Amino acid sequence: MQRHHHQLSNGLTLIGEHESTARTLAAGFFVRTGARDETPEISGVSHFLEHMMFKGTARRSPEDVNREFDEMGARYNAFTSDENTVYYGNVLPRFQERLTDLLADMMRPALRDEDFNVEKNVILEEIAMYQDRPQYLVFDLTRATFFQSHPMGASVLGTAESIRDLQREQMQEYFSRRYAANNLTFVLTGNYDWETAKSQIERLCGGWNTENAPREVTGFTPSPTTKIQETDKFNRAHIYLMAPGLSAQDKRRYAAAVASEAIGAAEGSRLYWALVHPGIAEAAQIGHDASDGVGVYYGYILADPARAQESLNTLRAVVAEACATGLKAEEVERAKRRMASHMVLSAETPMGRLRPVGMDWVYRQEQKSADDSLQLLLDVSLQEVNELLAADPFNQATIVGLGPLTQLQ
Repeated sequence: MQRHHHQLSNGLTLIGEHESTARTLAAGFFVRTGARDETPEISGVSHFLEHMMFKGTARRSPEDVNREFDEMGARYNAFTSDENTVYYGNVLPRFQERLTDLLADMMRPALRDEDFNVEKNVILEEIAMYQDRPQYLVFDLTRATFFQSHPMGASVLGTAESIRDLQREQMQEYFSRRYAANNLTFVLTGNYDWETAKSQIERLCGGWNTENAPREVTGFTPSPTTKIQETDKFNRAHIYLMAPGLSAQDKRRYAAAVASEAIGAAEGSRLYWALVHPGIAEAAQIGHDASDGVGVYYGYILADPARAQESLNTLRAVVAEACATGLKAEEVERAKRRMASHMVLSAETPMGRLRPVGMDWVYRQEQKSADDSLQLLLDVSLQEVNELLAADPFNQATIVGLGPLTQLQ
């Protein structure tokens, strides 16, 4: 395995993790922008723009974009999150130059008025569809309640009002700022040719603009609260919790992930045996999400409304015991093995490595092999985990309930 790195004069970064025995390659543009980088007036523009990037360029129609992916036999897609927008493809090595050309061309979209108006209706339909998905609704509501005015409280989809009011010129201005060369990273994994990639990216992307694209990375002070959105639209109770966690730059993030896995994995954890296995709740989970400058511990419960309070009390008791007395060594080792298995299985393909390689660079300007990351996980000690738990992170949790609920305490 070889690592590669090159930066263009305009600030665009090209990184690679080469594996000569791989049968495919994966490539993608990582754009350091997402919902947290929007103002309320243009809420949802990052996700809307992701859709528009597939609607053609000066050289390609929307049909051309899809046809070329299909002609290469590519696995391709894109996603938008709070902090990143990523466009990627997975192909046989002989299509490296063609895939790179297509992805680079997509990064300079036409943003035509007619496509904008058509896709706006698609986004509005997507927002309406999510109104029937309680897991999404309770997550969005909890995030907004927990983060309050902090940018991380923004919705990725935006609102029906913000999307209806959004103008193409606003999207164009956002694109010009946030999709500047110095805010982009092009990532390659698998069996690629580095010199070919470097010269092609220089040629295709070297003339792209550079802009000042700052991100507000500030901490925040949580105000623990409990909130209920009562509705008879759903017949189950959906309860979500958020509490302050560790950032993507914090070295203790691995310990936080291990602690969450041991206490609250969907299967085989303390929470599972206390809450799901005996049938008190239908599903329950605790996890940790590390983001840019901030992080959260989260919890989720799906239960019969009549047992919602009992389920929440049980989760609290499980967490309280873990924080008060700590985890056992065998629990921590078991959690690490589960996480290690997932990490190793994912790392066996170029597509599985693309996101970890890209995110390591976007968040920490690091290039780590799968073995490096695995070792960081395996090095997590019982003491590190229990020191985090001793701080009782869920003591500052915001709790939101959605469904036919009248109260939660």
